[in-house]
Amino acid sequence: MSRSKQRSKGSGSVYQNSRGQWVAVIEAGWTAHGTRHRLTLKARTEAEVRARLAEAQRRIATEGPAAPFATVTMKRWADQWLAQRQRIVRPGTFVSDRSAVRRWIVPTIGHLRLDSLTPSDIRKVAASQEDAGLALATMQRTHAVLGKLLADAVADGYQVCQRARETASPGLGPSPRQSLTIADAMKILAVAADRPDASRWVAALVEGLRPAEALGLTWEMVDLDSETMTLAWQLKALPYVEHRNPDSGFRVPRGFESRHLQGAYHLVRPKTRAGSRVIPLVPWLAHALKSWRGQAPSLHGLVWPRDDGAPRSAELDRRQWCEIADQAQVTVTLPDGRTRRPLLYEARHTAATLLLANGIDETTIKAILGHSSVLSTQSYLHTDRTRTRAALVASADLLGLGR
Repeated sequence: MSRSKQRSKGSGSVYQNSRGQWVAVIEAGWTAHGTRHRLTLKARTEAEVRARLAEAQRRIATEGPAAPFATVTMKRWADQWLAQRQRIVRPGTFVSDRSAVRRWIVPTIGHLRLDSLTPSDIRKVAASQEDAGLALATMQRTHAVLGKLLADAVADGYQVCQRARETASPGLGPSPRQSLTIADAMKILAVAADRPDASRWVAALVEGLRPAEALGLTWEMVDLDSETMTLAWQLKALPYVEHRNPDSGFRVPRGFESRHLQGAYHLVRPKTRAGSRVIPLVPWLAHALKSWRGQAPSLHGLVWPRDDGAPRSAELDRRQWCEIADQAQVTVTLPDGRTRRPLLYEARHTAATLLLANGIDETTIKAILGHSSVLSTQSYLHTDRTRTRAALVASADLLGLGR
């Protein structure tokens, strides 16, 4: 066994063990028992182990000594991370994070130690999703969750290789969401016009409401005299603390504002301040809502409830959209030539496209759709609605929804 040259105290030692491996040892704080915690690094060459030693020294200098649990596995840390995560993020975000962790991250690399992760281990998660046929967007989302999980581990004092944390994402690709042509949008509206809830689909295609915004809209937020609606709540099914156990209560973070309706359904605030906005109703929609109000009794004052007055689920809402699209014989062509039904969320993209087709400026479009990038001008645009009303009326005219 060969030792490196004389070193200064605390700078770490480098040597070659009996197996031919190069080993570096550096002191990294104290254990829970009060003894010195020594971090051991191994590599095939002296140059590589010295590089790892230099990185460890840099990290200790900037981030502080490591916690005394350097051998924690990904699964153990992921369980701790999720327990903390549920207290600080929105319920929908937590459910998405939990799904990524439990369905893909833990089954693939949960048995590995945090301090032993390599870039190839990180890539295995995306590879497992690709083998399962998942969309690139899902792979990117899981990679982002994994990156956050590892960054928070470092913040808590655990050792995670910087190269592993900086592993490139699965790649970039075009958004799978598309907007409908004016002709296809008119076909859908022609079918929807024969339905009592035609206003629901006009609100999507012309006003650009998010599905959760439409389902969470209540009559108290609709002013038919001034022909405006206030979008300040969204309908969400919140997760229970214990899966499928209503008695366990709801899993919500600190400071989360919600109003319980029934079952798991709640009205919740939008994610950003820009999501809360007041937008004009096009004349066709205002007239349709006046007629619809007496036909849609709701237990909670919802504008578009289920037939029995209960909150309309996102699944039912999507299913009804698909029925309309099928009846209208409208499909979307993908870049590879395949076709599929248009997604409900693509109605919102269509609303944006119609506004662009009318030459509406980007600031006005973002104010109508509730994008946070126009937060600084939001208050002005809410008080001066002449521009937003004219923009929406122009979109309605394109679709044949005259005054």
